Amino acid sequence: MTNIIVAFSKPEDGKNIKGILMRSGFQVVAVCASGAQAITAAESVNSGIVVSGYRFEDMMYDELRQCLPAAVDMLLIASPSRWSGQNMKGMICLPMPLKVHDLVDTLEMMVQSQARIRRKQRLRPKERNMEEQNLIMRAKELLMERNNMTESEAHRYIQKCSMDSGTNLVETAQMVISLIHV
Repeated sequence: MTNIIVAFSKPEDGKNIKGILMRSGFQVVAVCASGAQAITAAESVNSGIVVSGYRFEDMMYDELRQCLPAAVDMLLIASPSRWSGQNMKGMICLPMPLKVHDLVDTLEMMVQSQARIRRKQRLRPKERNMEEQNLIMRAKELLMERNNMTESEAHRYIQKCSMDSGTNLVETAQMVISLIHV
């Protein structure tokens, strides 16, 4: 479930938007009346969406967008005259007066987009740094030298031990090195 932060300068506007979103099945984690509160709330979640008005007592929407973490998207609700012609990179805008189904549909699209991005990041294999690569290579070399294995056999052996013990490849390579050097 995506974390949603509602930020409007008028608390009653924020409560109304929160009510609409909660009835539509969204999880609203905070309702804020200032930009600083919205930034604090956004930094406390890993990722999410800030549903925001145009202006706060302490900042404008563009300043808020610049201060938000990269994993937090922004949905601006304001009259088109306020944001037309502006650089809208990293945010989606809905015009006032607001239609409830437009808000819900747009938010659903943003939630699905974030879920797709998270899924891609999860499926991407973690890249190893040079130190970890060298450690795995050293373990393979020791196995090749000591047990007359080819490099692919040594790699397969480390990989199988890793899977059998439930540890990652680097930890298994460290264990192989420590066992051979005993």
